[in-house]
Amino acid sequence: MNFNSKMKDIKNYEAGKPIELVVREFGIEPKDIIKLASNENPNGCSKKVQDGVSKIISKMALYPDDSMIALKSALSKRFDVGVSNVIIGSGSDQVIEFLIHAKANSESKILMNSITFAMYEIYAKHVGAEILRTSSQEHDLDEFYKIYKEEKPSIIFLCTPNNPTGDAIEATKLFEFLKKIDSDTLVVVDGAYMEYALVKDSSKEVKPKDLVEEFDNVIYLGTFSKAYGLGGMRVGYGVADAKIIKELYKLRPPFNITTLSLEAATIALGDEEFVNKSVVNNFNEMKRYEEFAKEQKIDIINSYTNFVTLCLNPNQISSVIADLLLKKGMIVRDLSSYGMNAIRVTVGTQEQNSRFFELASEIL
Repeated sequence: MNFNSKMKDIKNYEAGKPIELVVREFGIEPKDIIKLASNENPNGCSKKVQDGVSKIISKMALYPDDSMIALKSALSKRFDVGVSNVIIGSGSDQVIEFLIHAKANSESKILMNSITFAMYEIYAKHVGAEILRTSSQEHDLDEFYKIYKEEKPSIIFLCTPNNPTGDAIEATKLFEFLKKIDSDTLVVVDGAYMEYALVKDSSKEVKPKDLVEEFDNVIYLGTFSKAYGLGGMRVGYGVADAKIIKELYKLRPPFNITTLSLEAATIALGDEEFVNKSVVNNFNEMKRYEEFAKEQKIDIINSYTNFVTLCLNPNQISSVIADLLLKKGMIVRDLSSYGMNAIRVTVGTQEQNSRFFELASEIL
């Protein structure tokens, strides 16, 4: 059977191994497995969310409110933008898919950082677009602009803070860059980890309202999978000029978010105490990773997220280290597929992190 020729060069996205798979492969008891590979909130989700969702379990038999007005109104209020400026996706990666299909085709070029979220490239290949990458590991906006001037891409992806490295762009420098981009080039500012960045360093905070008011060619992406602890609910969103949102709605399938997911995200958005506590705990624990890296004489990228990237020494092969940890029930992310001899580790609870330090120290 023949398939779309554009599919040949697409590699499957490698998600963090699920606990159930490790149980099957290595016979380790679930209680002895710690997953620090997918940047989930180790505190779970808000108790208010759990209580709220449990009250509407009976609504699973009914289709969700396809207008999503409760969640869109809550986001509208949070960011001080209009409801028409918001679109909801099944994770922010679905919004990325909408954007690429709406703007790009086989004659388009799409510019992204050398190391960044893998789904940008995967979705770009769906439409046969040419992929342009910078050479620098962190976002170098001067290099981005140089490539932009030479290649005239249809879409530019800026991930801040960046996944999987954790670095972030100064907001003032970002806005200076955006002002130099022509209005027919779509710029995507992916802020999946922005709730963390704005607490660690306010100069990194990018506000969706500022983007909407100043640029009609920029979209901000956010998610409930990280700080809000709703990775399993799959809810993301985009905030942009109403004209962009209107085009994206042409690609949105009906009922793309479940009833329970909409309820969970709406409640989660209102529980700021839970999010703030999670973020503060995250950076307190991150200090322990910085000390660990110093003790092990390995480099650590300064992170504005809920994960750390540990850059290993030449005699420490990341794929081997990750596999040895996995066999001991510790799931982390090997970054060799990104061309890095590094592992990415989600900052877990105090107990989880202590266990990582214990196992990693033995292996390293």
